[in-house]
Amino acid sequence: MEPLTSKRKVIESKPLNFLERAYLPAILSGLRITGKHFFRKSVTIRYPEQKREFSENFRGMHSLKRDEEGRERCTACGLCALSCPAEAITMIAAERQPGEEHLYREEKYAAVYEINMLRCIFCGLCEEACPKEAIYLDGDIVPSNYLRKDFIYGKDKLVEEPLNQ
Repeated sequence: MEPLTSKRKVIESKPLNFLERAYLPAILSGLRITGKHFFRKSVTIRYPEQKREFSENFRGMHSLKRDEEGRERCTACGLCALSCPAEAITMIAAERQPGEEHLYREEKYAAVYEINMLRCIFCGLCEEACPKEAIYLDGDIVPSNYLRKDFIYGKDKLVEEPLNQ
């Protein structure tokens, strides 16, 4: 077996002059780059004072829509929860009480409708699966928070306000 030292190349370098040893060219080069960037226009957006423009296919926060008469469109069919690959949607269906049927379009409704925003991957499959066009991902950016429980959005945060208010 041959020793490994015989296969290595020895690289010789020239000695550094005084300016190079003092790192002055490197410092001046760094200051020149810093000065060049200092006078450029800032690319930072000062959120929340300034809002960024999003493309038309941006998927933001979920919203449960209402129909023209102000009724909730969701009929608790559960297709959005079934289509969600992250299993972020929880729904409990309930039936309307006797006497309430004439006020609403459907017999069933979602008594509990929750979306865990920490699990949601904003894929849009819930939006595509809904036969009543009740859920859309057309909202703003999901706001940050400190507690995990504050990222579980119920009907109080998801259902849009009625038009007649």
